Formats: sequence, structure tokens, C-alpha cells
Amino acid sequence: MKKIMMLGMIMTLIIVAGCSSEGQQGEKYNLEVTEGEIKGTLLLPEGEGPYKVVIIHQGSGPTDRDGNSAIAGDNNSLKMVAEKLAEEGIASVRYDKRGIAESTPLIESEEDLIFEDYVNDVIMWIDKVEADDRFDEVYLIGHSEGALISAAAVLEREVDGFVSLAGVGERASDTLRRQLSTQPEEITEMIEPIMVELENGRLVEDVPEVLQSLFRNSIQPYMISWFNYDPVEVYSNITSPILVIQGDNDVQVTVDDGMILADASGTEPVIIEGMNHILKDAPEDMEGNLETYGDPDLELHPELMPVILEFIKN
Repeated sequence: MKKIMMLGMIMTLIIVAGCSSEGQQGEKYNLEVTEGEIKGTLLLPEGEGPYKVVIIHQGSGPTDRDGNSAIAGDNNSLKMVAEKLAEEGIASVRYDKRGIAESTPLIESEEDLIFEDYVNDVIMWIDKVEADDRFDEVYLIGHSEGALISAAAVLEREVDGFVSLAGVGERASDTLRRQLSTQPEEITEMIEPIMVELENGRLVEDVPEVLQSLFRNSIQPYMISWFNYDPVEVYSNITSPILVIQGDNDVQVTVDDGMILADASGTEPVIIEGMNHILKDAPEDMEGNLETYGDPDLELHPELMPVILEFIKN
């Protein structure tokens, strides 16, 4: 049971729930959609524009625009990325995705959400900043699941560059299988029939109680749509410049994932030694690694931003 709870955090699927976004810096910058507004923050650098602008998309689950999670804790990773960009003269937009934090009202129920909703939102954000005369170049940074979401959007809207941070290299269903493979045999035997049904686009009514956190009925429409996306296929069709970054102390996404995505996009991956999933310098042991997820004052890994800045500036 303890392992199942841990996987619930590691494989954080979408949860329609509030997550604090208090203390935001920058100006309010919202996106109008049919259901209301997606709440965002625009952080502008000093000096006169037009500026390069980066749209930042967070990872899965109840993760807000700052990279903080209602499950894993506050780490401020994406807020730090935005602040470092501003220090170097680059603007950024980060936002609370549908159903999370200040954008919670846009989703009344988990079952109303599918993967394409997030992709379409990124496309609309690209259109919004391109129409804003304060900006002359548009970049995307997608973290974890946000890397695939951003990559899918880049297939529809070419941008000046795309940074894939800790993106998964295989279908979500295969990643979930891998992460659940350490479970007891009786658990994996219950999981596989559910996975097969979802992969074939069919809902599963009777999910065992022990698996409700991962396969509850309300999350299944999202999972079905998510499982349809093959990262290799998506990345291989992107024509915009791509930078693939992966940390070797990431307990959620592997170095192999980074290698797969880089190979698919025809680039060389940047593997950062000691960096974990939330972009911090972390110890190898699981307990110490996960402790960093709840430390909002721990700085980003020192090698991360120089790589991103070089890519965007050049």
C-alpha cells in the first residue's frame, strides 16, 4: 500500500483541486477561453522591449504555475526559472492550467478534461503572445508532462524554440507500466487488464479499491486521450529548434527518456549531473531526493539556466 501511495505522487495524474498561487510576482496576464479565464503571470524584464518571451508549462497533477504541488509540496522551481529569465532580459508567461489553483473553476469535474484541452490552451497562449507587440520571439518550456503538451502544440504553431525539461520518451501507458512494475504480482495482475482497456479507448467501470487513486472513473477519459500520444512521433515531426534537458538524479523520468526524445528530434541531449525532477541539485537516495520537493528556498541546479539561456539567446 505504501508503494501505491508513492506511485500516486510520482505518477501524479490530473487532479481537479486547488493549489496555492499566492505571492505571484509580475503582472496578471490571463487567457480568455470559452469557460472563463486561465489565470497567468507575465514577468517582464527591465528595459525596453520588444522582448523574447517564454511560455512555461508545468508537469502533471495538481501543479501550479510556480511548479508547486498540492501533493508533493512547494518547490518554486518554475517561478525561479521565470525570475532567472527576467534577470537576463527575457520575458515569461506561466499559468495555472485548467482545474488547478486559480484556474480551478474552468473544470467542474475531472471527467470533463482530456489531454487535447491542455494542448489547445498552449496554442492559444502562443497566439496571444504573438499578437502582443511587446514580444518579438516566442519560446516554450515544457516540464515533465508539460513537455509533451508543449511539443504537441509546437506541431500546430511553429515557435522560435522549444525546451523539453524532464520529458518522458515513451507513451504514458508504457511509463505507467514501468513505474508500476515493482508492485506485488497480485497488483500488477489487476493493473494490466485495465491498461489494455484504456489503451483501446474503453472505459473501465469496476476498478478495485486499491487502484482507485490511479484509475478512478473520472480520470479515465484523460488517460485514454493521453495514451494516444507517442512522444517519439511528436518530437520527430517538430520543425522548431529543440533543446532536450534531463537530470540524472530524476526519480520520475530517466536519462533514457531524454536520449529517446533527443534522438527523435535529431539533437544531442543535455544531461545534468545531480539534477532531479524538480530541477534541483539532489542526493541520489530516494528519501533525500524527495525532500527537495518541499523546499521552496532551494535554488535551481546551477547548470540548468546557463544551458537554457544559451539556447534562447543564440
